[in-house]
Amino acid sequence: MKVLVSDNISQKGVEILKKAGLKVDVKTGMSPEELKKEIGKYDALVVRSATKVTSDVIEHAKNLKVIGRAGSGLDNVDKIAATKRGIVVMNTPGGNTVTTAEHTMALLFSMARQIPQAAASMKQGKWEKKKFMGVELYNKTLGIIGLGNIGAHVAKIALGMGMKVITYDPYLSEEKAKTLGVTVVDLEELIRSSDFITIHVPMTNETKNMINSKTIGMMKKDVRIINASRGGIVDEKALFDALKSGKVAAAALDVFEKEPPGESPLLGLDNFICTPHLGASTEDAQENVAIAVSHQIVDYMLYGTIRNAVNFPSVSADVLPLMQPYINLAERMGSFLSQIFEGGIESISIEYRGEVAGLSLEPITVAALKGILTPILEETVNFINAPMIAKERGITLKEITTGDAGDYHNMMIIKAKSGAKESMVGGVLYGKKEPRIIAINNFPVEVVPEGEMLMLSNNDKPGVIGGIGTALAKHKINIARMQFGREKRGGKSISVVSVDTAVSKEILSEIKKLPNVLSVKQIHLPV
Repeated sequence: MKVLVSDNISQKGVEILKKAGLKVDVKTGMSPEELKKEIGKYDALVVRSATKVTSDVIEHAKNLKVIGRAGSGLDNVDKIAATKRGIVVMNTPGGNTVTTAEHTMALLFSMARQIPQAAASMKQGKWEKKKFMGVELYNKTLGIIGLGNIGAHVAKIALGMGMKVITYDPYLSEEKAKTLGVTVVDLEELIRSSDFITIHVPMTNETKNMINSKTIGMMKKDVRIINASRGGIVDEKALFDALKSGKVAAAALDVFEKEPPGESPLLGLDNFICTPHLGASTEDAQENVAIAVSHQIVDYMLYGTIRNAVNFPSVSADVLPLMQPYINLAERMGSFLSQIFEGGIESISIEYRGEVAGLSLEPITVAALKGILTPILEETVNFINAPMIAKERGITLKEITTGDAGDYHNMMIIKAKSGAKESMVGGVLYGKKEPRIIAINNFPVEVVPEGEMLMLSNNDKPGVIGGIGTALAKHKINIARMQFGREKRGGKSISVVSVDTAVSKEILSEIKKLPNVLSVKQIHLPV
């Protein structure tokens, strides 16, 4: 069996692959065309971030069984194309947690004390002591957006230095926050109250340009902003304007919307510091992830054991065809539920009815948890660590089984609760393989859970459907499907609209202002 290593990884990882008896070729720096010519010879591919494993590359990967990413981010791998071809995609979540958290703190210190600027001044033969007056971190409020592994480690370090730490994280329970010594607040309060703000969330449609002119306008004067997560979460034009005006005292970016950023106007500002995406770039972290991904490749290639896969659960190959439709349904239901639920989830219950109740439920439950956690955590959650992450965040889980599925052969009902607030999604398989959502918060519907969707809550009054269609048509957004459900005539109802393209926040705001529309949410699911 042959393994292609197409990016630079630690030699220790390469040696693990070779000692297991795998034939390893290390070919770095290949162009996309060269990769397409070579990839057909290999059973496994090991990458970091440089190699772009596109659908076109995967189309040429006739023998490929597994892609291993030495790191957590999977922006460079087309996971949907790989899944369609039955190629397992693995990463190494947590391998760069400490390194990225430490780099965040390095940026925090450098920004607070203007260390890069002072060093550059001295190298020019100057002694500008008064110019580089800094600020203390002690007793200042650090706002952490996203308290996953990296954010939690940043919090631990900051608390140790005497900072006050507040966090915005929709998936973190208050009980878990207390054990970490941080205070959970909503996003607006964090933005208004923080002296320093650091970002640790994935890049999604919801987080794109999360830090923008509007949110910056709500911040304290002289706030300082750090982003070592993903480019595009901070609106760079808005940040430039705020740094220029003095509203934001300083900013430090390790990531950019376009990398490298080219002639970004930010680079010309004295109160801006940056690094070239160095968050995970330490010898320790790169060695850790190389060793981890190599062991995972060996375990899969030699023993069929799947670990840290983002697109397949750990089930045997002979059982997977039977389980896969239910796993797919559960993950899509979980993701849908997560995106309609507001606030932190405290408990999840999954009810299995009919034929599905007789199966081994663990991989299906894990798939539901992964679906629930993925919209906010992205590449840090997979089929292996989803239960652990849910537990760490204080989310309790309950499974219920019953043989009676009513008019269906099988049914799943997933509920999320936080205090008195509860949301539910019910789903079935049509023809034992086609996933359908048949209930949302007890409203009967029939939704194909795929692609881009809008879910609206509205009063059951004439003109709502026409208003939605007109608003989308005005912006040249095509409607693929529309489904409706209501509690009673003239009461409350929901509308689920499948569209061909994602809808901007501005258009969502316009739709929300339509007569009798109470709320609107955008849902993103795999095609």
